[in-house]
Amino acid sequence: MKHEWKKQEKEIYGVKTKPCIIDVPAQNYIILSGNGNPNDEIFSVKVAALFSAAYKIKMMYKTHAEKSIEITDYAVYPLEGIWSTASEKENLVKEELQYRIMIRQPDFITRKMFNNALEAVKSKKDNPFLTDISFEILYDGRCIQVLHKGAFDDEPASFEIMDKYCMEHGYKRMGKEHREIYLNDASRTETANLKTILRYKVTDMEK
Repeated sequence: MKHEWKKQEKEIYGVKTKPCIIDVPAQNYIILSGNGNPNDEIFSVKVAALFSAAYKIKMMYKTHAEKSIEITDYAVYPLEGIWSTASEKENLVKEELQYRIMIRQPDFITRKMFNNALEAVKSKKDNPFLTDISFEILYDGRCIQVLHKGAFDDEPASFEIMDKYCMEHGYKRMGKEHREIYLNDASRTETANLKTILRYKVTDMEK
């Protein structure tokens, strides 16, 4: 059986334009950190490194998976990013952004599988950021999320909707960082058709 995250994990990825509260469990990721403008070329090179590793992990798993196990293949998960800025400026300065970009890995992918795949891809791909990729487990816990449609620069409007929902339902935001999950490829999709899940951690208002 092939695991398809779009079909089998609708609670996490089948997000609507109306905000909802969700409890996100611990998940495996391959991760690269950085700072600066995501429109710069270096960001694209890092994204390419992540996907090279992700597809190698998938192919090695599929090749060596025993026929007796339930899941013998899976769809590679979408790119995600955790974004923040140390700046107190009212207007966003993209050059001051700090980020951790990542691709989720299925629960059955181990650190050893990751290490073996990374060594294999480094022998064939000339990307300087392959050596910086790490395998980590992240836990988001209780969050609010919403589907944002359209340009990334228009995201503040969706965040306002999320903030209002929190105020009306007794939640408050935790920290300044937020997560973005990119459901389609920005380089191959018209801006108006972009779909991005926006998410940030919340707690009860009285806490």
